[in-house]
Amino acid sequence: MTTVKGWVSAAREKGLPFSGAVLQWESETTGVPQEELLEHMRRNLQVMRESCREGEDPALRSGSGLSGGQSAKMMERTRRGENLCGPFFGKALARALAVAECNACMGRIVASPTAGSCGILPAAVLTTLEEKNLPEDTGVRALFTAAGIGMAIADGASVSGAQGGCQAEVGAASAMAAAAVTEMMGGTPDMCAHACAIALKNVLGLVCDPVAGLVEVPCVKRNAMGIANALAAAEMALCGIESRIPADEVILAMRRVGDSLPSSLRETAGGGLAATPTGQRLAREILGEKE
Repeated sequence: MTTVKGWVSAAREKGLPFSGAVLQWESETTGVPQEELLEHMRRNLQVMRESCREGEDPALRSGSGLSGGQSAKMMERTRRGENLCGPFFGKALARALAVAECNACMGRIVASPTAGSCGILPAAVLTTLEEKNLPEDTGVRALFTAAGIGMAIADGASVSGAQGGCQAEVGAASAMAAAAVTEMMGGTPDMCAHACAIALKNVLGLVCDPVAGLVEVPCVKRNAMGIANALAAAEMALCGIESRIPADEVILAMRRVGDSLPSSLRETAGGGLAATPTGQRLAREILGEKE
């Protein structure tokens, strides 16, 4: 089974960054040359960039009418210099919203690891590349770090909201993004592992409760929350703050928490926000059901 500890150990033994250990393993396992794998990941990064641009269109609206135009509002406020936490954070929030809205409007996205959490990793990597003036190759390789974390979570728990709640989707994406940004900013493999653990701990128990069963409310805004969580975890890891609970143990805890959630809180639209009066009214309106 793939584990975070295993990736860190492999990176240490071979003198590689976290991403290097993942890339080497993938090449050896599949027989695909590293150069070809890097090119494939470069294309993924380009799709992420395109979905950001599409999602930032102020005229974009989903078929349900629940999504669209929110990223544009956030980006405009950031460009005016009015947001609370500066341009980096404002752009990251806007991009997380943009990709999630692009998905809700049937645009092309990279599921990272799922469609419901697709805005977090692109927002993290693309904003770090831009704001820190890093070469694109740094972002491409960071996606392998994210992939390694995602594999460890998928093996040790789940990345499915239907199985583990939103902690398994937005939580996993936050952990992947936190580790990716940590490496992009010069963090060690150990720091990447701590960033993953911190991000996951912050969202243990987060339920999956989509209104009308659509990946829109509250999913789009949870992508914004997820990027905030990822950046906070990366900041802590990069300054040397460590998770007292190792990443793989946090993943195991996430699995157990997910198994404990009732079915109503695991993507069935039967509980949480989906069960509120407004959530039920919206569902009736969208689905065309009579009172």
